[in-house]
Amino acid sequence: MLSNSDYKNMDAIELADRIRNKDFTAEEVSGCAIARAKETNPSINAIVHENYENALEQARGFDAKPELLKQSNLAGLPFLIKDLSTVKGLPASFGSRLFDGYIASSSSNIVQKYLDAGLIVIGKTNTPEWGLTLTTEPQSNVATRNPWNTDYSTGGSSGGAAAAVAAGIVPVAHASDGGGSIRIPAACCGVFGLKPSRGLTTIENSLGECWSGMSVGHVVSQTVRDSAAFLDLIKLSKPNLFPLPSSPTSFFDVHNGDVSKLRIGIQLTHPMDQKIDDECIRGVKIAAEICEALGHQVEEFTHPVNYFRTSSAMGTLINVHVYQAVSPRLEELGVSLEDSPIETSTRIMASHGSKVTASDYLAARDKIKSAEYQMEELHKKYDIIISPVLSKTPAKIGWLDMNSSDMKQYTNRFKAYSGFSALYNGTGQPSMSMPLHQTDNGVPVGVMFTAAWGGDSLLLQLAHKIELAKPWARTAN
Repeated sequence: MLSNSDYKNMDAIELADRIRNKDFTAEEVSGCAIARAKETNPSINAIVHENYENALEQARGFDAKPELLKQSNLAGLPFLIKDLSTVKGLPASFGSRLFDGYIASSSSNIVQKYLDAGLIVIGKTNTPEWGLTLTTEPQSNVATRNPWNTDYSTGGSSGGAAAAVAAGIVPVAHASDGGGSIRIPAACCGVFGLKPSRGLTTIENSLGECWSGMSVGHVVSQTVRDSAAFLDLIKLSKPNLFPLPSSPTSFFDVHNGDVSKLRIGIQLTHPMDQKIDDECIRGVKIAAEICEALGHQVEEFTHPVNYFRTSSAMGTLINVHVYQAVSPRLEELGVSLEDSPIETSTRIMASHGSKVTASDYLAARDKIKSAEYQMEELHKKYDIIISPVLSKTPAKIGWLDMNSSDMKQYTNRFKAYSGFSALYNGTGQPSMSMPLHQTDNGVPVGVMFTAAWGGDSLLLQLAHKIELAKPWARTAN
């Protein structure tokens, strides 16, 4: 029989293999996940919608019909969906009181891919309202706390997902990234998080739902090989809205392949003239030392892209899409934007978005495209860029408040905390956070690695080599 302690020490690949080998049942595995959730979730609030009984029933179905395990090499595993994506029949609050009581009538495209692969949804994870900030403290579902130290934030917006993985509830959880929302919580919670290349993976079928291509989905995980295996579940075979980068038949099959000598650029200055904490710099230097020991060429460089210009343009597009997302619900409820129960920062963004003209939108797209061309040129010199994920170590709960009475302070703190990750949502490049450092008080500090568009397999192969060279603690306790 599978014990809770043994469960917590296995990644998704090992658990799935052992279900297929009949070492234990799918019901035992989901039972351990649910037991772990019941033990840890009251203190961290990672899961905001439970689906425990339905999940156990589905797991028993896999045990009764083992042929169902042929759906994928991950079939029969418990899984969590971020509450920005819908699961048919389950609540979907999007981190917002505006959607209190809402039950999804259909599953989003990425969720359907997971369901078709035989994953068992045990619940949905917390997110800030519409995924719009760098911590996970929505008014609707209250704060998710960091399993390493509950005084601290998990990052955002996939904070519930990263907390659940770090707490050992599941080895892998669905996440999404429109400006760092996979990499930032991965960095804060000490797990692995890859944002895939634009166009590589399953998205919804409209520009609004993927923030004009800036937002993509994938997972946060305890191991690199799990990330590679889950990427296989959602990679596209034909383009949808955007060009499809070339990719291997299976990321999992090549993730442990050899890596030739790489040219790596190290970014040690903040792109928007903010101070970087010494611990974040230390993390980058540790990563550089590991890469040099692995035989790669490493040097510091100055980033060529004007982040001020590009981030402003990205903000214009995001504001438009926030307004797009909020408006149908406001109309359905007969509520004005000003009178709605959404959070202050969201209301301001939606209001700005309502005023953006077609000319403004196209000008913003052109500015972002210019940055994309600059990155193409930079990657002719450097295969990989290493930088901090955040400019500060994880913030304490309450430090970054979307409902602050002083929105100037909120904006200044947001700028001071962020700065590195969002650019690569604009340019569409693959980018990952690796848990390579911790502060003296035990809070993780992630390091970001970015490759040229379509370089997802290269990132996974490098990550695998680094994981072997410097293994990390897979859970917080």
